[in-house]
Amino acid sequence: MNEPLAERLRPKTLEDYISQSHLIGPNGSLTTSIKQGVIPSIILWGPPGIGKTTLAHIIANESKRPFYTLSAINSGVKDVREVIDKAKQSGGLFTTKNPILFIDEIHRFSKSQQDSLLQAVEKGWVTLIGATTENPSFEVIPALLSRCQVYILNSFDKNDLETLLKRAIEKDDILSQKNIILDETDALLRLSGGDARKLLNIFELIVSSYDSEEIIITNDAVLNKVQSNTVRYDKTGEQHYDIISAFIKSIRGSDPNAAVYWLARMIEGGEDVKFIARRLLILASEDIGNANPTALVIANSTFQAVSTIGYPESRIILSQCATYLACSAKSNASYKAINDAQQLVRSTGDLSVPLSIRNAPTKLMKELGYGDDYQYAHNHDKNFALHEFLPDDISGTKLYDPGNNARENGLREFLKSRWKDKYGY
Repeated sequence: MNEPLAERLRPKTLEDYISQSHLIGPNGSLTTSIKQGVIPSIILWGPPGIGKTTLAHIIANESKRPFYTLSAINSGVKDVREVIDKAKQSGGLFTTKNPILFIDEIHRFSKSQQDSLLQAVEKGWVTLIGATTENPSFEVIPALLSRCQVYILNSFDKNDLETLLKRAIEKDDILSQKNIILDETDALLRLSGGDARKLLNIFELIVSSYDSEEIIITNDAVLNKVQSNTVRYDKTGEQHYDIISAFIKSIRGSDPNAAVYWLARMIEGGEDVKFIARRLLILASEDIGNANPTALVIANSTFQAVSTIGYPESRIILSQCATYLACSAKSNASYKAINDAQQLVRSTGDLSVPLSIRNAPTKLMKELGYGDDYQYAHNHDKNFALHEFLPDDISGTKLYDPGNNARENGLREFLKSRWKDKYGY
C-alpha cells in the first residue's frame, strides 16, 4: 500500500519547509542554533498539521544527532526512563551531539511523567523537543517549561496551503503523472481548517476518485466528492473558532438554549474542558462584570471543578455555569474601563504620582513632601475623603461608567454621592 500523500511530501530539509520564517528563515532563531550546533530544549506550540513533528526530525537531521521519539498518548514514566537510558549511552553530556528526545502531545503527560524528564534535560543527557497544540503555560509544569525555549508555530495562510497543493501536483511521483488543474481552492482550504496533513489527505481522496486523465479541482467538485461525515467538529480548525464564537455570543445575548446547544457541540467534538472553562471565566468578567460579581466566582469554581473531574461528568458543571451566565444581568463596563485606561496611559505617558499619595518609607522622602496632606478615608464620615488620586494632567477623567442594571445602578448612586462634582456621575 502506498504511503499517504502527507507522508510522501514530508519535508526533509529546512529549505523544503513551508512557512515559519521567524524560526527557520535565513535569520530565524532555529536556523542560527542549527548552524552553531547548539540546540536548546524546545517546546513547539502550534495547531495540528502545522509541521511540529517534521520540524523536530529536520532539526535532528540537520544537526546530525541521534533521534528518539515518544508519544505522550501511549507512553508512561517507564518508557521515558528507558529512552533516557539509551540516550545517555549514545551521547555525551552537554556536547553538540546530545541525542534529541522528541515527545509528541507533551501536554498529555501527567505531572509525574513531566517530572521524569527534568533531570535528563537539566543534566544535558538529552535535548528535549516537545510538541503541543495547547498553551504550554497551562499544560507544561513550570520546572520543565523554565528549562525550555517555547517556539510558536503560526497557522498556515492561504498562500502556504496553495503552495503545498502545487508542490503535491508537481513533485509527488503519483500525482505528477496526472493532469491536475487547481481551478478553485476555497472549499479544500475550508475543509482542512488550516491543517496541512488534513488538506493533503482530502486532496488525495478527491484526486483518487477520478477516472479521467484530466482532473479539474473546483469548489463544487470538492464538496460533492467529500462525504458529509468527514466534515465534523475540528478542535483546531475554522469550525472550532466558529462554534466557540457562537457559544460566547449566545451567553452574551442571554440565550441559555443556544448556549447549551453550542456547548453540546463542543463536548461531542471532544473539546478540551479547560478551554471551555477558561472562555467562561473571561466572559464572566468581560460581559457580566459588576452587574453580577458572583458570576466570576461561579466561573472560577467551574474551571477548578472540571480541571479535577474531566469528562464525562464535567459536562454537567459546564452546563450549569453556561446557563447561569446566560441568565445573568450583563455589563461590559469594567471591560471598557480598562480598555479606556490603557489607551489613556499610552497617549499620556508616564505621568507623576501626586505627592500626597506617594509612599514615604524614608526620612528624606517625608522631608520632600511624600504623603503630605493625605487624608485617610476611614477617619472621615462615611469613609470618604475628597482627595486627588489621579495625576494632575488627567484629573477629572471618568474611566468607569457603571452599566444600566440593578447592581451597577446602585454603584452609580454611590459614586454620585462622592464624585458627582469631579467625574460627573
